Amino acid sequence: MRISLIKGHNPVTVYHEAQTIPEPDYTFTVSARGKQPNVPVFQFLRRHFGHIPLNRIESLFGFVEYSPLYGGRVFHKRELSERDVFQLNNAGIGLRLPLSNHFVSAEEYEASQAFLQKYHTDLNSVIVTHDDLARWIRRDFPRYRIDASVIKNINTKKKLEQALRLYDEVVLPMPSNEDLPFLESIEDKSCITLFANAGCAFTCPSRTCYVSVSKINKQDSEQAFQCSQSLKERELLGMIDFDIDALVGMGFHSFKLLRPAPGKMTGF
Repeated sequence: MRISLIKGHNPVTVYHEAQTIPEPDYTFTVSARGKQPNVPVFQFLRRHFGHIPLNRIESLFGFVEYSPLYGGRVFHKRELSERDVFQLNNAGIGLRLPLSNHFVSAEEYEASQAFLQKYHTDLNSVIVTHDDLARWIRRDFPRYRIDASVIKNINTKKKLEQALRLYDEVVLPMPSNEDLPFLESIEDKSCITLFANAGCAFTCPSRTCYVSVSKINKQDSEQAFQCSQSLKERELLGMIDFDIDALVGMGFHSFKLLRPAPGKMTGF
């Protein structure tokens, strides 16, 4: 069964000052993709994620200033300003840096030291695909939590066990939400992030876009965006929402929530 997180959600309880708001039993990392840097971050959250109480938002993921380490989506311009990051951290909400480029050299990493140092706090985390980058960040910037990107396609217990030797948490691919035997086999569900909703990657056979985006984000003007849809037709379902209550009932508590891209079959 699938439910909508947008429609029919439970109303937010209004508490009196004397009462304490309980800690949430599950949280979201939400997408800042497409946000304009001049739009205040809490205004953005009210507009696009206003159905989620702030104490359920653990972090935002999106671009700050340019880095050749970015992957996942093409970098056009920064989405979160320095003021946004300060206000988020001041409210106890983290920044997740999407450093999920497939290709990372030691020289690029060394050139990124000032960038990584700027956001190096206990609240913030990095999303990584390249294992060497994860090792270097672990060595030099130990305050970051290091998440294995969904791009790594960790979809078996063996792959998960290997990943958790290096990464603090693992973002499982969207189809894993329907692989109940795999989900039930995971002993420590506290180190797992599942998708709360899904776009085109849910049915994608090859995910060729990620490699092309990695090259584009190196500012390679010769690299064109690639999509497997042009190579192999597949069923496109648009944005779908997973049954969060069922997944929480299985013991999962961390979810990644995308923002539907206007007029498209996928999300930011």
